[in-house]
Amino acid sequence: MKRKIAAILIALTMILSLAACGTTGTSGTVTASGTKTTTNAQTTSTALDTSAEFTDRDLEQTADTSNATTLTVSDGNDITISEEGVYIVTGSAKNATIIVEAPDTDKVQIVLSDVTITNDSTPAIYVKSADKVFITTTGTNKLTVSGEFEADGDTNTDAVIFSKEDITLNGTGTLTISSTANGVSCKDDLKITGGTITIDCTEDALEANDSIAVADGNVTINTDKDGLHAEYDEDDSVGYIYIAGGTLDITAADDAIHATTVVKIDGGTLKLNAHEGIEGTLVQINDGTIDITAVDDGINAGQKSKQVTVGIEINGGDITVDMGQGDTDAVDSNGYLTLAGGTLTINAQSLFDYDGQLSFTGTKLIVNGTETTSVSNQQMGGGAAGFGGKGSMNPGQPPQGGQPPQGEQPSGRGR
Repeated sequence: MKRKIAAILIALTMILSLAACGTTGTSGTVTASGTKTTTNAQTTSTALDTSAEFTDRDLEQTADTSNATTLTVSDGNDITISEEGVYIVTGSAKNATIIVEAPDTDKVQIVLSDVTITNDSTPAIYVKSADKVFITTTGTNKLTVSGEFEADGDTNTDAVIFSKEDITLNGTGTLTISSTANGVSCKDDLKITGGTITIDCTEDALEANDSIAVADGNVTINTDKDGLHAEYDEDDSVGYIYIAGGTLDITAADDAIHATTVVKIDGGTLKLNAHEGIEGTLVQINDGTIDITAVDDGINAGQKSKQVTVGIEINGGDITVDMGQGDTDAVDSNGYLTLAGGTLTINAQSLFDYDGQLSFTGTKLIVNGTETTSVSNQQMGGGAAGFGGKGSMNPGQPPQGGQPPQGEQPSGRGR
C-alpha cells in the first residue's frame, strides 16, 4: 500500500568500505599492467535486496477465469469494480473508464481481452483503492487519451492507466497506450512481468512513486520526457528501478531510466536512445545487454537521495555507450566507480568522470574500438584528472575521493 512503511525501504545497511589506496599516474590515468588491479578500491555494494521482488501471481501470465465476471465497455459509461475477483473486459468504447474502488485488502485482476478505449480527458483505467491490481492482456488492446486530462478533485489523474495502489502489468497479449501526458502512473509499486507494451506519450511513459520493477515482457517507449521514472518528492528513501529481464526499447527526450535511489539491472535487453541514458543515486549493473545512445551522460550517478551512497557499479553484462560530440561523459559518477566485470564498450570523446574511489578489477573495457586496461578520469572541459581538475584539492595531486559514508539502502519487496 501507499508508502509501504518507509522503514522497509531502508532496512538493509550497506557498509561501503575503503580498500588500500593505489596510485594515479601524472596523466590522470589509472593503469594496470597485464591484469587489471585496484586503485582507490571501493567494495561492491549490496544495493537492493530484490529476492522477493516478484510474487508468483505477478509472474503468472494467464488468469484463472473459472469464476471470472465478464464486463463489456460502452460509449460514455464507466465500469466500477468494487470487490476482489477476476474481471474479463471486452469491447470498444469512447469516454469510458474502468474504475477500481475496492477495499484495501482486495486483489483485483482485470483481463483486457481485445479492448479499445478512447477518452478525451480521463484515464482508461483508474485504480482508486485496492490492495493490488493485476492488468493482464490477451489479444490486442489499445487505450488512448487524446485531450487534456481533467483532475478528479484533488487528484491529478494524468495518465492513461492511473493507480493510487500497486499494479502489475502482465499477460500474453498486446497493449498500446497513447497519451497526451503520462502513459502509466502508479503512486505505489509498478511491476511489469509480461506482455507486449507500446507507449507513445508526451510525459513519463512509466512512472511510480515507490518503485518500477521489470521481470519480463517486450516494452517499446517513445516519449517527450522520461521512459521509466521512479520518484516521490516527499520521501527520498523510495523511488528505485529494478530490471531483471525482458526487452526495453526506449526513445526519450530526457532520461531513458531515472530513479531517485537505485537503478539495479540484473538482466534483460535494453536499447536506450535518450538525452541521458541511465540516472540514479546508485547505478548497479550486474548482467544484461545494454545499448545506450545519449547526448548528455550515458550512465550518471548523482545525489538524488541522502539515503544512498552515490556510485556506479558495473559487475557484469554487455554494455555499449555511444555518446554525442562535445563535453559529454559516457560514465559520470559524482561518487565512486566500480568496474568489476562484464564488457563495457565506449565510443566517445569523454569516457569517465568520477569524483570518488575507483575500483577497476574485472571489466573488459573497449574504448573507441581498442581494448584497454586503463581508466582516464575526464574532468571539466575534457581534461584528465591529476592537475587541479574537479575532485583535486591541490594542483599536481591526484583527486582525493574519501571513504564513502555508510548509508542504509532500500530493500526490494514482493506484494
